Amino acid sequence: MSVDFHYVNVDRINMDALPRLTAEQTAERLGVKLETLYAYVARGKLARDRTADGSSFDPLEVERFAAGRRRRSAPGSPATGRSDGRPLMVIETGFALIEDGDLFYRGRRAVDLAAEPFETVARWALTGAWDAEARFSPGGGMAAARRAADALPSSAADRDRQLIAVTALAAADPLRTSLDPTTVAGAAERMVAGMVAVLPVVAHDDASETEDDALALRLHRRLAATPPTPDVVAVLNAALVLLVDHDLAVSTLAARAAASARATPYGVVVAGMGALDSPLHGNASRAAHRLLARVVDGEDPARVVADAVVGAAGPVPGFGQPLYPDGDPRARALLGRLAAEAGATPVLAAVEAVSALLRDRAGALPNVDLALGAITLAHGMRDDAGEVIFATARAVGFVVHALAEYGEPALRLRPVGRYTGPL
Repeated sequence: MSVDFHYVNVDRINMDALPRLTAEQTAERLGVKLETLYAYVARGKLARDRTADGSSFDPLEVERFAAGRRRRSAPGSPATGRSDGRPLMVIETGFALIEDGDLFYRGRRAVDLAAEPFETVARWALTGAWDAEARFSPGGGMAAARRAADALPSSAADRDRQLIAVTALAAADPLRTSLDPTTVAGAAERMVAGMVAVLPVVAHDDASETEDDALALRLHRRLAATPPTPDVVAVLNAALVLLVDHDLAVSTLAARAAASARATPYGVVVAGMGALDSPLHGNASRAAHRLLARVVDGEDPARVVADAVVGAAGPVPGFGQPLYPDGDPRARALLGRLAAEAGATPVLAAVEAVSALLRDRAGALPNVDLALGAITLAHGMRDDAGEVIFATARAVGFVVHALAEYGEPALRLRPVGRYTGPL
């Protein structure tokens, strides 16, 4: 059953019938102590209802307050060199720039580059060379990678197969320890191709796959059972391009720290993927997929959102990005491309319904995780497919940062701890 946004009247929803947050849940959601929460109440920043069972809070009012706090605490402008206390340091980067609400790769808008083949953009990111015919091949080591992946337990996910593929490809590479830029870039291309090739094909089409096929096409055949039409593959390709890099995300910092210790490019990707495997980062699209699926199945959007706020450890999945106060341009670009697909109408209606509710009640706007959740849901992919798309694309970004870090003094990203234990 589909939900049409135009028939969802947010103002008429009975919010009193929806779940409310306890004081403890609210404090945990905001990351503050109970004393601080009640100080917010005393200053009129948050309203509460008091009953014999204790205080309770409107989940969407809490989400609006949390979104406002995230905007006020967003990192300072790179031009000022200020971090506002969030990062440990300012690290110079030469590829991705977030400025004026937009994302740029070496001075070019990422949303414009999303129309280009992923391999072309990835090779340009790694080497500076623009090759419109670029194609990535895993080379030797794939037989070992597939055997290792096939030995995983049945509970293993596609991300597990990708991680073990990187390790197997490293073991098969006689030049794995070389930090020569050309060798490192070649290793990155083989890794990304191997991360796709190691996944089982699930598409019900009769096409024979070749190494001349675009990586987005190869990936789609492994994530969706439906035939990969050109429009559908173009959306997936755009997602890969837009996820290559995004400033110093936590996974990129982990990858860069590994490179600071002169880890191989394979080790750099493994380090980054470890940090990427988290519900507040690389796996956030899974929760967004599930949220949208409930609305598409006919559940009340307000109820679904309220449940998400009650159960969330962070922002509502798919919403909020402090680096883009006016909304994530990657989400707008991907959802705009998805709108061209006739079969995506029910999912887009769910996106609009949920987005309207969160915009009006919480001041939160969609981010790229919501777009990934919408793409994977509309294309009949599993709810964890967005994680695979994210990891495949960001592996390139990890190596781009590694190449830059290899040119810096070794171990410069090793912080000094301050002991706070008993004497």
